Amino acid sequence: MNEFEWLRQTRALREPVSPRRDLWSGIDAALDAAEAPTAAPAPRRLLRQPQNWLIAASFVGLSLFAGSLAVHLRDRTLDNATAVSTDAGRWRPNDPRLAGAAVELDAANMELRQAMEQAPNSPALQRLLYRTQKQQSQLRQMEHQAG
Repeated sequence: MNEFEWLRQTRALREPVSPRRDLWSGIDAALDAAEAPTAAPAPRRLLRQPQNWLIAASFVGLSLFAGSLAVHLRDRTLDNATAVSTDAGRWRPNDPRLAGAAVELDAANMELRQAMEQAPNSPALQRLLYRTQKQQSQLRQMEHQAG
């Protein structure tokens, strides 16, 4: 197929196309059915509305509970992280192969604590502080395993 045939086909798309069968008879029948008188709403439907409100209220209550629990656990984790970080600053490995990594992790930990003083509620800084402390604990485990 070349470019001229494509142009001819795209021009043919601009022309109106009539449907293969008459659609208006089906549309009229659907409109007539919609205009038919409907009965009063069933009492069941009225009973469902309070249930929907109860479901929504329970969802809001659970969300508030989960949010307050998350804030409480985050504060507790942050307190534990700062307690661990003060102990981590004093540790120096005996293995010279691990000493360089320990110095770097201590420096990173100190910089993160200084940044946390400026922005104490930053989740990104909290994650970095947690990762740094996790790496320090892994380094301690490596030293114990090396013996």
